[in-house]
Formats: sequence, C-alpha cells, structure tokens
Amino acid sequence: MQRISFIICFFVLLNACSKKEGCTDPSATNFDPLAMSNDGSCIYANNPGVVSSIVNYTTLDGLLDNFVECITVDINNNIWIGTSIGVQKFDGTTWTTYNTSNTIGLVNDNIKVISAMDNGDIWVGTDFGASKFDGTNWNIYNSSNGLNSNQIKAIDKSLIADHVWIGTATGVSYYDGEWGSIGSPDLHWSGVASVAHTFNSHWFAHPLGGVTNHDASNNIFDVYDTANGLISQNVTDLIIDSQGNKWIGTGGGISVLNIDNTAFTHYTRMYLMPPPDTLNPVVEIAIDNWDRVWAAIYVGYLAEGGVACWNGLEWVDYDVSDGLAGPNIKGIAVDLDDNIWVATTTGISKMIIGLD
Repeated sequence: MQRISFIICFFVLLNACSKKEGCTDPSATNFDPLAMSNDGSCIYANNPGVVSSIVNYTTLDGLLDNFVECITVDINNNIWIGTSIGVQKFDGTTWTTYNTSNTIGLVNDNIKVISAMDNGDIWVGTDFGASKFDGTNWNIYNSSNGLNSNQIKAIDKSLIADHVWIGTATGVSYYDGEWGSIGSPDLHWSGVASVAHTFNSHWFAHPLGGVTNHDASNNIFDVYDTANGLISQNVTDLIIDSQGNKWIGTGGGISVLNIDNTAFTHYTRMYLMPPPDTLNPVVEIAIDNWDRVWAAIYVGYLAEGGVACWNGLEWVDYDVSDGLAGPNIKGIAVDLDDNIWVATTTGISKMIIGLD
C-alpha cells in the first residue's frame, strides 16, 4: 500500500513541476493563461489577413500637403495628418483642415508630432509647444504653463485615458492631474523621442542615448544601450507588445528586449536592400491587433525606404514597387480595421488588409 501511495505522489509531483504547454497568445480563442510555453496549438477566430491592396491620397484627392510629417488614428477611426502647413482630419470621405488662420489654440502650423488619446483628445507637437484638441476647443501648452521645453519630439498615451506624456528636447513632461517633468541627470541629455509604459514602469527612448527604464515603484532609473546589447544608441521609437517585449527602433534596425529585460534580439534587414546596405534605420513602429509589428524604414543617403511587417515568423516588406506613395517614409499608424496608414513626403498610403 505504501508503494502505491509513493508512486501516486511521484506522478503528482512530476506533473506539478513540469512546464505546462498550450497556447500563449492572448489574441487566440484558446489562449491558456496557465501555459508556460507555446505548443503551436493556437486557434484564431479570423484570419489576420495580408495586404491586399494599397490606396494613395495626395493633394489631388483633398490632402492638405503631399509632404506629410506624421499620422495617427483616433477612437472613431478618423485619420489625423500633420503637415508643415497645418492639421487635417480624414473620415474616409471628408477632409477637415485646422491651421493658425482658422483655428484659435493651434500653437503652430508646422506639425512634427500627432497623437490620438484613448479619451478622444488629439495632441499635436511643434517646435513651439503642443496643442490639445478635445473635439471642440484647441488649447496651447508650452514652457509657460507646464512643459519643460517647447521643442516636442513625441506625444504618447498614458495607461490612464486623460493623462499624457510629452517627450521634449530636454526630457519628458507628463500630465497626471497636474504637470510634472523628468530630465537630466535621470534621463539622457539628448531628450526623449518616445515613451511607452508597463504597469509599474515607464520607458523612454533617447535620440542619442539608448533607452531608460524608470521603475516608478522604487524610483530607479536603468539604462539600456550599446554597452549592454542595444544595436544602436540612436533610438527613434519604442513600443511594447502584449507579451511585454520592448521593440526598440534605432538608426541601425530593431532591438527587441525581452519581458525580463535580460536579452536582446536584433533585426537589421527588415526591408531588404542589396548588399552592402544591410542596416534599416527605423522611423516609427506600430503594432496591430494581431500583435504583428509594422516598421517604417527610411535610408536617407539612398533616398530609399518602405514598410516591413513582422508576422511572427518572418519580415515581409512593401515599397513603391508595391504601390506605396513614396520612399521617404515619415510615419505609420494602424486603424481600427487593422489597415496600415503610411505618411510619406509624396502623400499618404492606406495599406488595406484582406483575407489571404
């Protein structure tokens, strides 16, 4: 009897100690939150689709200016476009223009950054401060009423709908009911090009200094740069996927820092070019609802660029030969239907996702 009990206990302990396999993708219908490793069994309700066609928009279609600096999508699936002569909203049919000649509260027409918040607010950044549009009014924010610098490099969401983080030339300013700022020596002197968040930490991308993680619970700042594995000090964008991996866009490609912040994976040829041109300078990164990563890439000295998609297995790239409006990619955004919007210096492109 004792031998039987011992055998039963042994198998119970063996099962308890083994790592449970299953589907680890939260977007799958059979996602198993207890699974420790993916066994390839994930089932999806719908095919995520591929790029089936590309539609371009220029001034001939109503676009304010073909040289588009930035692009974003709001909670109602409107496309917001920043140019050097103002802002436009496109609802799929109608173009609405906002500039300093017809809009009170828009700080400047030369828009460098545009971002849509989860509460519906639209923020734009310029070299003269930022403006927020709440659907009715525009309001100006600058160094006189909250910002640590008027030169805006990024505007990013908080985990709370009406809070915002604004990357500037000297650090970052944030609104969480009142304005606050973080700068040197806690953050790199080159400023902040992008901000991303996890539950208890903030990640800051620096144009010349890698990335900094701020552990908000302990007020600790940790730097990740080329000294500990980052592919390049020149960081342009940073985004966090649903698994907690940090996708870091740089002047030399993408470095992915794992959930534990212990190891990097590097991608330098997302958009393929003939050797010896192997590095892909990243302009901006976006993630769709299927956790696919979309990277906007532009190689300035070659005047060549495109969009690359990581589907979990490989990179697939698109450029003017596939129908994009132009090679000089300035920004990228994902709409509510998972279509990809691309800002270029020769118009904007809508990459339509259809079933394969």
